[in-house]
Amino acid sequence: MAKQLNLLETGQIVPTALHTEMQQSYLEYAMSVIVGRALPDVRDGLKPVHRRILYAMHELGLTPDRPFRKCARVVGDVLGKYHPHGDQSVYDALVRMVQSFSSRHPLLAGHGNFGSVDNDPPAAMRYTETRLSAIANESLLSEIGEATVDFIDNFDSSQQEPVVLPAQLPVLLLNGCSGIAVGMATNVPPHNLNEVVDGLVALIDKPDLSDEKLLKIIPGPDFPTGGEIIDCTGVEQAYRTGRGSIPVRGIVTIEEIQHKGRKRDKTALVITELPFQVNKASWIEKIADLVNQGKIEGIADIRDESDRDGMRVVIELKRDGNPHQILNDLYRLTPLKSNFGAIMLALVNNEPRQLSLRQILEEFLLFREQTLTRRYNHELEFAQGRLHILEGLLKALDQLDLVIDILRNAPDGTTAKIRFQEQLGISETQADSILAMPMRRITGLERQKLEKEVEELRTQIQQLELLLRDRNELLKYLKKELRSLKRKFGNERRTRILSESEVQNLPTPKAKSSQTKKTKAKAETEAAPLFQEKPGENAVLEITNTGYIYWTSPENATKTAYSLKRNEDFVTYSQPIQQQKQVAIITNGGKAYPISIEDIPSQTSIPKTLISLLPKSMQDSSDEIISYFLIPEKADTRDLILLTQQGKIKRLALSELEGLGNRGLMLVKLKEKDYLSHICWTQEDEDVIVATTGGRLLRLPIRNEQIPLMGRNAQGNQVSRLRAKEGFAGCVSVNSKNPDPVLLISEAGYMKRLEVDNLRFSARGDLGTQALQFTNKTDHLVAMVKAIPNSQVMLQTNQERGLCLDVDKVKIWSKDGVGDSYRKLKSEETIIQVTPLDY
Repeated sequence: MAKQLNLLETGQIVPTALHTEMQQSYLEYAMSVIVGRALPDVRDGLKPVHRRILYAMHELGLTPDRPFRKCARVVGDVLGKYHPHGDQSVYDALVRMVQSFSSRHPLLAGHGNFGSVDNDPPAAMRYTETRLSAIANESLLSEIGEATVDFIDNFDSSQQEPVVLPAQLPVLLLNGCSGIAVGMATNVPPHNLNEVVDGLVALIDKPDLSDEKLLKIIPGPDFPTGGEIIDCTGVEQAYRTGRGSIPVRGIVTIEEIQHKGRKRDKTALVITELPFQVNKASWIEKIADLVNQGKIEGIADIRDESDRDGMRVVIELKRDGNPHQILNDLYRLTPLKSNFGAIMLALVNNEPRQLSLRQILEEFLLFREQTLTRRYNHELEFAQGRLHILEGLLKALDQLDLVIDILRNAPDGTTAKIRFQEQLGISETQADSILAMPMRRITGLERQKLEKEVEELRTQIQQLELLLRDRNELLKYLKKELRSLKRKFGNERRTRILSESEVQNLPTPKAKSSQTKKTKAKAETEAAPLFQEKPGENAVLEITNTGYIYWTSPENATKTAYSLKRNEDFVTYSQPIQQQKQVAIITNGGKAYPISIEDIPSQTSIPKTLISLLPKSMQDSSDEIISYFLIPEKADTRDLILLTQQGKIKRLALSELEGLGNRGLMLVKLKEKDYLSHICWTQEDEDVIVATTGGRLLRLPIRNEQIPLMGRNAQGNQVSRLRAKEGFAGCVSVNSKNPDPVLLISEAGYMKRLEVDNLRFSARGDLGTQALQFTNKTDHLVAMVKAIPNSQVMLQTNQERGLCLDVDKVKIWSKDGVGDSYRKLKSEETIIQVTPLDY
């Protein structure tokens, strides 16, 4: 039997107390997890695994302009070169960088199944493909190299990897980060790129910027799944101290759902956005369990109608279900309202620190300044070296005969180099470059290229020296770089931040109906407060495109519109109430109904629709609302012009609306299958312009022989003969002496402003003037509105988008010509409706 080694005699055992060894080993393990795995670096906002994935993909050349590559190849490279851990952990990290519902600005682009908000697992890495996203390639890897950041050996010293990526944007704030280390955790919320860049620029301009002003620039997180932040106290605490609880809730709307074969519509709660990191499938399952347990009553059905266009969960209510009470139960009992626990913990100089918002921004700016300094020093050294070589080449070309003589008589290259140095007065490096110079450099064209490059290098060196010498110039370049990235990758905020009044007085955060006319007024009435706030003398009445009506204070009134996301409300009517007591609602059935100002809710209370405030007889009819206006308190000299779709036109005195009651008043007698289509105000000394969908315009003076005043029971006169498949597209009234132009917009997006003086006067029954030509036979005039200076119109398209148009930006054309094409329309997108914004 072999002789055993006696360890006690060799002296290789070091006595150590057990608690000391456990303490030291655990501390080393904890620091390894903290620094090497769980916490992000404040400089580039990445954990080691994310940094290694991005760098490995950069080495593989997986840039946004290159084809996708299998994720298995990327994972294999990361494991073999930089990250000796499990392949599934690397793939999970890669998947999260692709998911648009996990990252506010995804750093990777993907092909294939990368999971869903329902917590569906991604496909195996052998099926999915990936490459770098544009923002990751430009803002994290475009400057990678030893000249900008430090590199260290990988785990087996066979490769070099960057300690940190030369980030040009604070990814820690943009995408956030979550991780659990030993004894500590981090949970940084994502933010909006535009706001973060604005905050960085503000800190560059004014380093002692107050926290209050910084919080106005960056008001709160911007989660990729949207939602609403309902209390800014937690946001402010997190931004000031690095830790806080941020309450977030989903976006809910109230809609009336129509079903075939069903006489009554059903009220439904429609959820289009959930709080960040809420599993939709689990949330729906929890609601079903609560309904089965009797904890939530009034729900008839739950359907998930989500698709590629976005999330849509429909919760149909029973006939006696109160939508506001049920919504409050969902907030209280389900994750539809949840808290995001912000812990802004990151590594600063390899030490974990809890940071405020200001500290994160300052640490990033310090790192970016150091990176730029290193980069410019490297570029300066390279430019100076290159200039030194070119100056030697030019000196040789100036004394070309001497150079040739030296080369002819030198026995070898070493002797020639020494003679170059002695006789031309150049350095060893310059002499080497002359010996390596090809014969084509002797030509005149090549000499010009060398001289041009020398001038460019001298200019570059001068600029680099200025940047390195003057910190203000360096910071100017940094601001320019940040603003450029903002223009390329910035987008609108997704998460709304509600004010205190909105949270307290608005149980449904964004209630609106679908495009159907009917609304369940009973549910709104049941949820209304017993005592409703009354509008003051300076209150402003506002009505939205989806029919919601409310009054608000002048400082909160709508001042301008904007481009909209799909299905978003916008204000179409905003006028001071003053002494008026009623709003007139005009339907396509030719009737007018009143709404009392006292019945209209404030902007901060429970929202109501126009339909819900009208008599039940109107709610049960098939008529649609086409116009509304405040009824003047005193006698008014203006009249109403009423135009039906079959071409009947009449002028009605406004005094005919006196005595308007809940039964309504018939304003015009309609033939069978005819309906009221357009209404406008007019008075003496004005002209009425009527437009057809075929692009014809008729200009009629307001005179009794042309458009006489008629009573409410009159049908009106025929204004023009219509051609086949032609209808009426608009009716406006203009001043006869100094008229505003009119704006013409076609279905295909062609538009122009037209001076009214270009139109000849017509008589009833005339064909009018052809004022708009069409490039496509299927195109037609959608709308004609008055082109009031400094006004706006909202264009609604067949793809459910709203596009705001400044009227003044449309060019003035003559009556000949098609106008200008609206370039914001997408492929196969057409304009279906034009709404003047009456502010």
